[in-house]
Amino acid sequence: MTIIPAIDIIDGKCVRLTQGDYMQKTIYHENPVDVAKSFEDIGLQRLHLVDLDGAKAGKVTNWKVLENITASTNMIIDFGGGIKQKEDVELVLNSGAKYATIGSLAVKDEALFSEWIENYDPERFLLGADVKDEKITISGWLETTDIDIFSFIKKYTAKGINNVFCTDVSKDGLLQGPSIDLYKKIIAQFPAINFIASGGVSNIDDLKTLQSIGCSGAIVGKAIYEGKINLEELISEAKRTS
Repeated sequence: MTIIPAIDIIDGKCVRLTQGDYMQKTIYHENPVDVAKSFEDIGLQRLHLVDLDGAKAGKVTNWKVLENITASTNMIIDFGGGIKQKEDVELVLNSGAKYATIGSLAVKDEALFSEWIENYDPERFLLGADVKDEKITISGWLETTDIDIFSFIKKYTAKGINNVFCTDVSKDGLLQGPSIDLYKKIIAQFPAINFIASGGVSNIDDLKTLQSIGCSGAIVGKAIYEGKINLEELISEAKRTS
C-alpha cells in the first residue's frame, strides 16, 4: 500500500479544510514546495495535490505550485481542483502531474469526461468519488446526488478507468478513522482497481487496517499536519507497506 500525503492549496499556501468548508481553513505552511520536499526527504514517493482555489473558481489556478514541486522533487503527483476543460487537463499534465484528478465533472458531464478518457491514456486519470451514505456528493460536498458509489465506479471502470480514490465526506478532516466498511464493500466489488482510501486517517493503526483490507493506497492529510502521525512513524509504515 502506498502512503500518499496530501497538500491542499489556497493562495499558494498549504492548508487544510474541515469537511470541505472554506470557512474552516487552517494554514499549515506558506510554501507547499518545502512541504513536498520534506515528504520526499523521508522516502515518500507519491503526492496528492489539491487546488482549492481552482475548485472554487472552476478552472485550474495553482498550476505554478504543481510546476514548482515537479521541478524540485521526483514525486509522482496527482493534481485536482478546477479541471473543467480540455485545456485544464493539458495544463495539469504538461505541468508535471502524472494523474489528473476528476471528481464532480465525472458526475456533471459524463460525455466530456468520456471524451477525455478516449483522447488520453485512461491511466492518466484518477477518479475521485466523494460520498455520503454511499451516495456521490459534488460541488465541494454541498450537493448529494442519488448516484450510488458502486454504479459510479462501475460506469467508469467499464470505460478503462483503473485508479480510483474515495472520500467519505462525513469523515474528512475529523481524525475519527476511515470508512472501513465502505471501503471493504468497494474493494470486494472491484478487486482489480487501484483503490485509494481518503479521509479520516488519524493514526498508524488506521493505515495498517487500510492495508489489511486491500487498499492500494491511503491519502493522509490532517493527521500529518496535526502531529497525530509523526514522520518517523510514517517512514517506518511506508517501508513496511511498500
